[in-house]
Amino acid sequence: MGNQGILLIDKKNGLNLEFSKLVSMMEYVRWTTLVEVRDLTVKQLDYLINEEANSIGMLLAHMVSMEKAFQIDTFEKREFTEDIHLLNPAMELGNAAREQIKGYPIDYYLEQLEQTRKKTIDTFRTLPDSWLFEKAPFWWEEPANNYFKWFHVIEDELNHRGQIRVIKKWMHMLEK
Repeated sequence: MGNQGILLIDKKNGLNLEFSKLVSMMEYVRWTTLVEVRDLTVKQLDYLINEEANSIGMLLAHMVSMEKAFQIDTFEKREFTEDIHLLNPAMELGNAAREQIKGYPIDYYLEQLEQTRKKTIDTFRTLPDSWLFEKAPFWWEEPANNYFKWFHVIEDELNHRGQIRVIKKWMHMLEK
């Protein structure tokens, strides 16, 4: 994805208006994430600030698992808990993720991010805008609509992109 038009929240080909707005925001967030990580080495992707930390690779894998979890929740309308073994260790992070999510080149993570996002966008193309406003119990049994749930996917990626930037600054300081 190039950056032409990346700053426009606008109509997207094949998407209804509300989905176009959502996807415009998703594309910008993803573009800024990719700018941060696209040239990282395996060593940089696996770097841990301390023994309890998440690596950049772990955070990228988590972004994939989060999006897959929300695909299950919103597209299939079911709890993703029965699929947690497929989403972990990246979903929950922690020790298992530190042990298992390492040694992969950036292309591995980029492919996973791209494939998962493609499924999301392809599914969005099949849904009416009204689907975004469908409500279901969510956190604390409070109602949430699909729009909010997909906003949360964006929010989660933004949060972890911030962590990625901190990790990169830390690594850069250590190189000096």
